[in-house]
Amino acid sequence: MKETLSTLKGNKIELKPVQKQDLQTLWTLIYGEDEPEFKKWDAPYFPLKKVDFETYKESMTKRIEAGLDSQRLIVADGKTIGTVTFYWEHQPSNWMEVGIVIFLPEYWSGGYGTEAIKLWVDYLFEAHPQIPRIGYTTWSGNHRMIKVGEKLGMKEEARIRKARLYNGEYYDSVKMGILREEWFAE
Repeated sequence: MKETLSTLKGNKIELKPVQKQDLQTLWTLIYGEDEPEFKKWDAPYFPLKKVDFETYKESMTKRIEAGLDSQRLIVADGKTIGTVTFYWEHQPSNWMEVGIVIFLPEYWSGGYGTEAIKLWVDYLFEAHPQIPRIGYTTWSGNHRMIKVGEKLGMKEEARIRKARLYNGEYYDSVKMGILREEWFAE
């Protein structure tokens, strides 16, 4: 019998496993507009490659059926507002990175992203006791994302200067991270 993934509950948000019935909503949030507002902040130097719903549904259904736990929906006020993810930068050395997207601008700068990352990192450190560190990469133009890391006790671990070209201007790539012992000392 396949293990059921649990919902992680915070004060403002919940992190829920993605289910098949969520796929249309999630696809619409990601691909429903030609130039979605969230893409101005979420790695805007990488173009959003539109995927038709059937292709998206097929790919995501395989992930759901396989029980993959690398993504959760961020739900606030009863609606999906974003996602958190993790990926292995290098699994043999337990190098894990996280990501977050809040699709709806009305939920920006309200503490939703900070709470989502806190819940997600707590969960990942508990679920993967072998990992010594968790981090993420953003860009210097996304001041809110840098502030989230700072609020959570993360350190700027690397800054690759003028590595991202967006709208004719160069920005730095910024890596934020925290060690397990630092996270639990907070």
